[in-house]
Amino acid sequence: MAKRNARPRVIVTRELPDAVMDRMEALFDTVNNRSDTPMTRDQLAAAMADCDVLVPTVTDMIDGDLIDGAGDRLRLIASFGNGVDHIDLKAARARSIIVTNTPGVLTEDTADMAMALILALPRRLAEGERLARSGEWTGWRPGGMLGNRVGGKTLGILGMGRIGQAVAARARAFGLGVHYHNRHRLPEVLEAQLGAIWQPDLDTMLGGIDILTIHTPHTPQTEHLIDARRLALMKPSAYLVNTARAQVIDEAALIAALEGRAVAGAAIDVYWNEPHIDPRLLALPGVILMPHTASSTYEARMATGEKVMANIRMWADGHRPPDQVLEGWV
Repeated sequence: MAKRNARPRVIVTRELPDAVMDRMEALFDTVNNRSDTPMTRDQLAAAMADCDVLVPTVTDMIDGDLIDGAGDRLRLIASFGNGVDHIDLKAARARSIIVTNTPGVLTEDTADMAMALILALPRRLAEGERLARSGEWTGWRPGGMLGNRVGGKTLGILGMGRIGQAVAARARAFGLGVHYHNRHRLPEVLEAQLGAIWQPDLDTMLGGIDILTIHTPHTPQTEHLIDARRLALMKPSAYLVNTARAQVIDEAALIAALEGRAVAGAAIDVYWNEPHIDPRLLALPGVILMPHTASSTYEARMATGEKVMANIRMWADGHRPPDQVLEGWV
């Protein structure tokens, strides 16, 4: 590939850490969104027509119409984050626009958050914190704020990629049995290291676990993978944790299951209509609601920015970016 302009015009859709924005401005002809006001669809269209490289985030829906209207200048979409379900990959490929992501940098932080929620749900930590602040706590009593022991329970992991494996390693340390469902079975040596048991049938796994944690990407195949029928397979005492993508769960079905006590509780970090949260979820006491913060650490944001810049520099030098999203990505 021929070397391109060493200072391509780069437009960044959202505010990034100052150190990342400063470095991007030093390396490229960069327009940063330092106000952090999300771009409207019209603003996205104008940006895509005026840059060589667009740096969107998961909140920017880059659909086929936007890509088709971008003109010939846009050649690289260097997404700030791992997931690419917000980008029409087929439309990008049809226009020979390269798409990159930032795999691996969010693994540890997302796994930490998932594990924290796995512990918090059975022990009712959010409810206890609210009670302590309410002024209504009357002191310790034998039957007060009883939760459930975590050790000895069975954790089901849906999606056993980097994050799922990191959660399995943490769960084993807390005495949880680990079962997982994945399209492909892990090597036996890795299963042994993680103490994880492969469940080829998701329905079977759901009926035998105490906690379900979701770590699969959003694709047409995974949308509503956890629906009303599958929620009904879970124990009434089971809990559900989602730090992946909201679309993997039928949110209305989950709300109905929680209201009807078909499942014991849920911890949710992602929502169908972010930043708007269904009022029915807000009203449920046994639910922990997080504001999409599973990967929100300074270290993760800096590492993500470094990967974005590395992808842009490699592309500008005429090489294939290290994190190019290839055909068949899920």
